[in-house]
Amino acid sequence: MIKFFNVKIKRLGPIILTLTIFGLGVTLAYQKLKPTLKERKRLPVYNPVDINPALVDPSVQNVYKQHRVGDFKLIDQMGNTVTPENFKGKIYVTDFFFTTYGTICPKMTKQMVRVYDEFKDNPEVMILSHTVTPEIDSVEVLRAYAENLGVKDDSKWIFVTGDKKQIYNLARKVYFAATTEGDGGANDFVHTENFVLVDKEKRLRGFYDGTSKDDVDRLIDDIYTLLDEYKTENNEE
Repeated sequence: MIKFFNVKIKRLGPIILTLTIFGLGVTLAYQKLKPTLKERKRLPVYNPVDINPALVDPSVQNVYKQHRVGDFKLIDQMGNTVTPENFKGKIYVTDFFFTTYGTICPKMTKQMVRVYDEFKDNPEVMILSHTVTPEIDSVEVLRAYAENLGVKDDSKWIFVTGDKKQIYNLARKVYFAATTEGDGGANDFVHTENFVLVDKEKRLRGFYDGTSKDDVDRLIDDIYTLLDEYKTENNEE
């Protein structure tokens, strides 16, 4: 019996060796062919020079790198101060609206509710909606508006009011959501249907027509792509 097993082992030896070498070869080939993070689908990072000039304030049109959302200080629907710290380590979608408009704003809100419903259980994704009529949309008005939409988590979808000039500056020089020029004064008005996707580094990663279901479908897909991008980066570190 001992001799029999010795013979079998000797015969199996070359086969085992061949299979081992083959397995190592397959593993090495896979590692070589496996797409790197740069080769996988990535969303572009937008700087002012990359964007349609009609959307970019002339003062920043030639900026070609390192554009990020800077400091701001606004008030949310609960009366709390909102700053970039609220979005630290978060992906967020932002827009500009007002509660009393009956044409495109309801369409935009309907589509943003879709985004909210899709990611309401994902702590990495938030929404930031700025009123463009802060003199009308007070904290109380925004709170009632959010409640009417069924927004139960005020830390997930934040509606903000505050200084008009600051809000309009954000729309024109930071998020590039508006096509008109202005100073944020009493007679100035921003009217835009654009949704903007912002990543965890406060960089702009996408622009979408907030009245279009197809475009918001693309936004939702892009959010998942961005989440995968961060997940992959964390796994490769």
